[in-house]
Amino acid sequence: MITTYQMDVNELTIEVMNSIKSAFKGKTINITVSEAFDETEYLLSSPANKEHLERSVKQAGEGKVVVFTLDEFQKQYGK
Repeated sequence: MITTYQMDVNELTIEVMNSIKSAFKGKTINITVSEAFDETEYLLSSPANKEHLERSVKQAGEGKVVVFTLDEFQKQYGK
C-alpha cells in the first residue's frame, strides 16, 4: 500500500503520526519528507507551455470546450 500525505508542516501532529501507525500496523515503512512540488509554477515555467495554457484557459472561458465520455475518448485515442 502506498499513501501520500500532503500538508503544511504546522499540521503535522501526533494524531497524524498515530494515523500512519494505525494504517501500517505491524509493517516496516519508509518515510520520505520533501518540500511540496508546485505544479502550477512548473507548468508555467516554460514560455511555450505557459502560452498554451493561457490560450486554453481563454478558450474555456469563451465556452470553446470539447466534452466527451470516457468511452468516446478511448475509441478516439485508444486505451
